[in-house]
Amino acid sequence: MHPALQNFDIMCTICSYVHRGSLPALASTCRIFERPALDVLWRNLQSVEPLVKCLPSDLFGIEKGHIALLKPLDAKTWNILCKYTSRVRSITQLDCLAIMKPLASLILSCPLAPASMFPNLRKLTWHADETHCAAQFLRVAFVPTLLSLDVVIYSASSIFLSVLSSLGTLCPQLQKMSVESRSPTNDSDMVLKASPFIAQSISQLHYLQELFVWDLGNQGNERLAQLPALRKLWLDLEPSSIWERRLHLPCPGFRDLDFLMFFITDLEDALKFLNSLQVIGSKRIQICFIPTRPFTSPSATLYQFFATLGKICDHDNLVSFGLGQCSIKVNAKPDVFTPLYPCRNLTQLLIENGCNISLTDKALCQLMRAWPKLEVLAISRFVSIKDTKIPTFHALISSPRLCPALTSLTLVIDTTLWHGIDLKSPSGGNRNHNLKNLILSNSPVGSPAQVALILNGLFPNLEKVNLNCWDSAPKNLLSQKQAAMPQWKAVNFSLLSFSIVKERCTET
Repeated sequence: MHPALQNFDIMCTICSYVHRGSLPALASTCRIFERPALDVLWRNLQSVEPLVKCLPSDLFGIEKGHIALLKPLDAKTWNILCKYTSRVRSITQLDCLAIMKPLASLILSCPLAPASMFPNLRKLTWHADETHCAAQFLRVAFVPTLLSLDVVIYSASSIFLSVLSSLGTLCPQLQKMSVESRSPTNDSDMVLKASPFIAQSISQLHYLQELFVWDLGNQGNERLAQLPALRKLWLDLEPSSIWERRLHLPCPGFRDLDFLMFFITDLEDALKFLNSLQVIGSKRIQICFIPTRPFTSPSATLYQFFATLGKICDHDNLVSFGLGQCSIKVNAKPDVFTPLYPCRNLTQLLIENGCNISLTDKALCQLMRAWPKLEVLAISRFVSIKDTKIPTFHALISSPRLCPALTSLTLVIDTTLWHGIDLKSPSGGNRNHNLKNLILSNSPVGSPAQVALILNGLFPNLEKVNLNCWDSAPKNLLSQKQAAMPQWKAVNFSLLSFSIVKERCTET
């Protein structure tokens, strides 16, 4: 026997490259391959179906058109099953299967302690809509070793919620959790019923670091705010309308978060939610705006939202703010972000996919002056030139002085208005040597050579204007893309020529 075959780590590496369909045959080849091959085969289950298929077929039959367990498992069969389940590290169940009910019956007949079936399980993703059968399975899948849980609730089954409420006791080491509601009928009723159970289970997870959950109401959110290890929170505010009365939380609020993301479907409900909090101390805040109905005055409500956010956020702690992934863009004035101006440590402002903001040269300079530590500034992308005011080069030449640390800039500007700018020294000697990524999307282009001269004078280390943004451009800008791309390619050719000349001058 070759010495390499006696090294277990080498055998595991070999098995990790074997096609999954060939692993059972490899495991039955000899004892040397059995353990590592079975480890790889059972480590990550993409369905619970193998748990039933690995058992003798005569255990199951058809009753009333459904698969059913016909007889109990003997001790030998249980040992075989546990030999496999003890190897499982992750389970993913995304849909419902015909074997769910017999699997539930199988688990109910298990003579072992619930936690002993999957003693090494680390990650569980459960999106199946068989809620009652899921409760039986989760009863044995909620083990002390579980670190990550992703579950979708389709109905407010009392049995399912009871098992879920025991999560804090059964999985005390849980670090990541996502719980989502997808009721096919009345989602509000399910949220009202499920929220106390979810809040109860979450409040006991003292090692929980990342959480995705819906608005749990005043008492539930108060428990969230008290989680000692929580650092990242994704909060779905769609159910906020069902919580009618809110009082300020007696606790400090979300003070120690590194990341906080709100999913908003109604600005007014989101505004009520913010008013219920005393403070948000997150370093990074992101808003995902997905409206489900039109608003009478979205711009005014959006300003109120940011005004409230500016009052309760920790001005010294906030370093990144984003408004993106929006299904529609809200037209807004530049003063909508004025309430966040006191956050002088802001290094990232990412709103290019969230709003259509009309910006004058003066407004852009005021924005950059408010946040001198900005490293990433993404204000607008693919705006309607006819309906939106856009700044010119006259504002951009101030960026090296106002935001010297900028490394990435996304902006729509009018590059045709450059008269009065010294092409030899556009910013009067002030340059930004840090900027490496520049996205100007559908900015109007006049003379490519003059545009390249100004950009090179402002950002001497910029190699090219990033044109990849056009891959995701709206369909109504297709004709504009066809006309603009040759112009921008000419700009990039000039920038490349400048960099080559600089390199040769440096060499000589």
